[in-house]
Parts: sequence; structure tokens; C-alpha cells
Amino acid sequence: MAAAEPTAPGPAAGTTRRAVVVAAGAVGMTAALAACGGGSSEAGAVLGKTSEIPKGGGKIFKAEKVVVTQPEGGQFKAFSAVCQHAGCLVGEISDGTINCLCHGSKYDIKDGSVKKGPATKALPPAQVTVKDGSVTLR
Repeated sequence: MAAAEPTAPGPAAGTTRRAVVVAAGAVGMTAALAACGGGSSEAGAVLGKTSEIPKGGGKIFKAEKVVVTQPEGGQFKAFSAVCQHAGCLVGEISDGTINCLCHGSKYDIKDGSVKKGPATKALPPAQVTVKDGSVTLR
């Protein structure tokens, strides 16, 4: 009789293939969510010059997922650039609103409140510092 070939260890007793697949999927999803970042931005990053942010308008900083507005001369506001409806980045600022081009939500440049749905929640504020003509993410 020939000696038995060594075999790779199988799953632990009671572990099903489905459980292994579900666990692997959960690990993959966790990694994917971590990579998305949930809107977190790099603190201390210089976003740009105040001169780049028009009075009555604003500028979207896509890499940092932040939008900075200047509702009135010298008054700067900052918000998450992630639409609260479906997670798209807002795409433009016009006529006093921050606009998501995915589904049409519009937010007020003064306070991030919803001016037009389908979004139902305001854009969360972002913390910035304005000093020496630069806007810096805190």
C-alpha cells in the first residue's frame, strides 16, 4: 500500500464555504470603505488663496473633498463637498448655491443648508483657517 499524500488543511470543523466567502467579502468591504475615507481630509493642507474664491461664490477642492465659499466680502465658509443625498462630490457653485450635478441637490453658500432636494441634510461644516491670504484646512 502506498503512503498517503499530505493534504492541505481543510476548513475548521463546522465552517462552511459560505461562511468563508461572507467573511472574505466583509474584509474586502471594510478595506473599500477605509479607502473611500468617508470625507476625511488632510488637516493643515493649504487649499488655496482667498483671491481664488469669488465673492458671492466659492471654490470646490475635490482632492480634499471641501468646498469654500465667500458669501460676503471677506467672510469665508467651508463645508464638506460630499452631497448628503447619494455621496457624489458637488460639482459647481452658481447663483448662491453649491450644486450637486448627480441628482440636482442645491445647498446655500452661507450655511450649507438644503435649498433644493433630493438631499434632506445640510452639508457638514469643515474647519478652515484664513490667514495671510491663504485658506488652510484645520
